[in-house]
Amino acid sequence: MTVAEDTAGYCGHCGEPLDVGGVDHTGCGLALQLEPPRYCGQCRRRMKVQVTPTGWAATCSRHGLTHSSPGLA
Repeated sequence: MTVAEDTAGYCGHCGEPLDVGGVDHTGCGLALQLEPPRYCGQCRRRMKVQVTPTGWAATCSRHGLTHSSPGLA
């Protein structure tokens, strides 16, 4: 889990708000263990994602870079 997911207001997988009742994000959490987030957790914007053999990097136009490992910064 990245820092952006810890402070998220939106799901990184589906983009829906995390605090809305009735929406189960269990499947989204499992998917995010295997793939990078596609939506910014702070503003819900679709992110530009780059996947490499060593990890991934996702960039939000407003909130900048999120990555899976320090070597991708």
